[in-house]
Amino acid sequence: MSNYKLRLYITGHTAQSERAIANLKRICAEELQGRYEMEVIDLVEDPEEGERQRIVVTPTLIKQLPPPLRRIIGDLSDKQRVVSGLDVLPAFRDDVDASGRASGEAVEDASGEVSGEASGNDS
Repeated sequence: MSNYKLRLYITGHTAQSERAIANLKRICAEELQGRYEMEVIDLVEDPEEGERQRIVVTPTLIKQLPPPLRRIIGDLSDKQRVVSGLDVLPAFRDDVDASGRASGEAVEDASGEVSGEASGNDS
C-alpha cells in the first residue's frame, strides 16, 4: 500500500491558505483514507524553505511520495484536478475482486451480457 507524503506551502493565514488546508484535509480523508502524511509550511515563518523548494506562488502542494514528484498550485478547490495530479491509487478494499469490481457489482460487457453477483442469475 502506497503512503503519500504531501507538503502544502502557504503564505500566512489568509482566506486562500485556509481554503487550501481545508480542501486538502477533505480530499485526503475521502481519497487517501489514512494513507498520507501532510505537512503545512508557512513561508512567512520559514522563507528559506520556499527558496529551497523553488516555491514561486502559494498555496503550492508538493507530492513527494510516491514518485513522481508533483506540484499543484492554487486553493485545491477542484477535487478532480487534485486527485488526478496526485495520481491517487485506490485504497485496498476487502470487497474488491481482482478485476477491481466490488463484490455484488454487475458489469455489462460489449455483447450485452451481464456478469457479477448482481446479475440475477441463480445458476
